[in-house]
Amino acid sequence: MEEKKKVVSIEDRIPKLKQIRKKKANRRLVQYLTILFLLIAIVVYLQSPLSHIRTVDIEGDRHVEADEIKELSGIMENTNFWKIDPEKVERKIGSHNQITGVEVSRELPSTIHIEVEEAERIGYVQINGQYQPILENGTRLDVEMNLPGGDAPILKGFTKLTYLKEMSKELKELPNSVARLISEIHWTPEEDNPYLITLYMNDGYEVQASLRTFSSKMPAYPSIVSQLSEDQEGIIHIDVGTYFEAYPTEENKEESAEENGNENQG
Repeated sequence: MEEKKKVVSIEDRIPKLKQIRKKKANRRLVQYLTILFLLIAIVVYLQSPLSHIRTVDIEGDRHVEADEIKELSGIMENTNFWKIDPEKVERKIGSHNQITGVEVSRELPSTIHIEVEEAERIGYVQINGQYQPILENGTRLDVEMNLPGGDAPILKGFTKLTYLKEMSKELKELPNSVARLISEIHWTPEEDNPYLITLYMNDGYEVQASLRTFSSKMPAYPSIVSQLSEDQEGIIHIDVGTYFEAYPTEENKEESAEENGNENQG
């Protein structure tokens, strides 16, 4: 005898359907309430001091004061953290003539990080007893200092802006390891060579070079010096050829004086 199939009446199904629907409705209600509470919490957060900027962190500042960068940014510590437009702040700070790059970012929960890249100071010029920095593009800053910064050589005699800008460009291309060895650079033009420059090095040597080939020939300086004995003093020529010219000694000076005297007597 075949087993009769069990038939569930619609009356038996209704309580289960009601229970399922009730669970779904409860879940929806919980979801809606959760979203509502989140929205309320966000509104309260945005209107409260919790959303204010508490720290402005500045990195990369060397010559431009951090307070000046912060002032340029327009960011105040009670400014809303989420109302800051990083690109707008970058444009404001980037308007400074000593800053070549800016990156602004948010760091949760309440810090704005500003990283700047400053134009390199490639030298200092002396005017009326004061020193003014020269940037990598040849611009002279309207800043007066009693002493040079010590991070770049002193440039003297560059009365023509054209030569000063060319010197700046050459120094920019020079490796820092070599640039740090230079104490002073003098523009010492001659009638047949307006590009002649004379360098005074921190190790006591004097170098004569051509402004036009300076950045390509000057990197060889450490190698040239390493081949000289420590007691040798003189001028290293790298303008046309490369050779060393020793300073005249007292003995050579006396011999030269005697020769001149003999010539005069003759």
